[in-house]
Amino acid sequence: MIVTEDLVKRYGKVTAVDGVSLDVREGDRYGLLGPNGSGKTTLVRMLLALAYATSGSITVLGKPVPRRAHEVLAEIGAMVEAPAAYPHLSGRSNLMLFDAAGPGGSRRTRRARVGEALERVGLGGIDRRPVKAYSLGMRQRLGLAAALLRSPRLLILDEPTNGLDPRGIREIRDLMTELNEAGTTVFLSSHLLAEVEQFCTRVGVMDRGRLVLQDQLSSLRAPTGLVSVTTPASEQVTSLLDGRVVSVSDGVVLVRHDDPAELNALLVSKDIPVTSFGPSLRTLEDVVLEATSSSSDRVDSS
Repeated sequence: MIVTEDLVKRYGKVTAVDGVSLDVREGDRYGLLGPNGSGKTTLVRMLLALAYATSGSITVLGKPVPRRAHEVLAEIGAMVEAPAAYPHLSGRSNLMLFDAAGPGGSRRTRRARVGEALERVGLGGIDRRPVKAYSLGMRQRLGLAAALLRSPRLLILDEPTNGLDPRGIREIRDLMTELNEAGTTVFLSSHLLAEVEQFCTRVGVMDRGRLVLQDQLSSLRAPTGLVSVTTPASEQVTSLLDGRVVSVSDGVVLVRHDDPAELNALLVSKDIPVTSFGPSLRTLEDVVLEATSSSSDRVDSS
């Protein structure tokens, strides 16, 4: 669905994207992660022919971009950065204009498609208020509605849940899951680890313009070799397993033990209550921190 080879984008002396070879397959739920300034948005803009590469190649839906972008845009739904809109018009009016200006939209079904898209993102009861009066979360929902107007084969989203509350994030995640199960490939760029971990099946990690990691999420979250014991009696477990406990946090005890069955039998024999028990897996946070540099946005006093 998306293939890039040695993709480079320079702005003067600054290299925003540096030799990225991306591979997004049909049916993927692909999450592109990386710290702020890592090149994620620049990469997304090049996929949509909103910015031109300095070197390298891009293929989307089997066709080269930007040379044949006009042939694939009708099959792509996209939202990049802050959703664009005429602030003095209502959300519904904006979508009507957006649909009229885009490729492949039927005038006969326009009103129905706009109404359906608004319903799907939770804006079915939208009134005539101008977009300038919308909250950030409403603007994000409107941007998603614009991306869904033509039942896209490929959905490309940059920070799709920005500004949404926890319930809104879950609703959008459920919607993306529904679309993916119906055949839409979803590619999303995000800095929210939890969002990607709960939705995506494949992950790419960018750092300083480079794609430093790309794999199935299940492969990245390999077992750590430790056993995770969730218990309300963590102090008792720590005392019993003196020297084998690696860490204790919020009732979760990580234990170094060669035989999980033997460990479980020991806990049962001591009448220690256990609410969950199993191998400890690497978190996506662990994976990203290991793959990226130690740079951050923080500024310390001298």
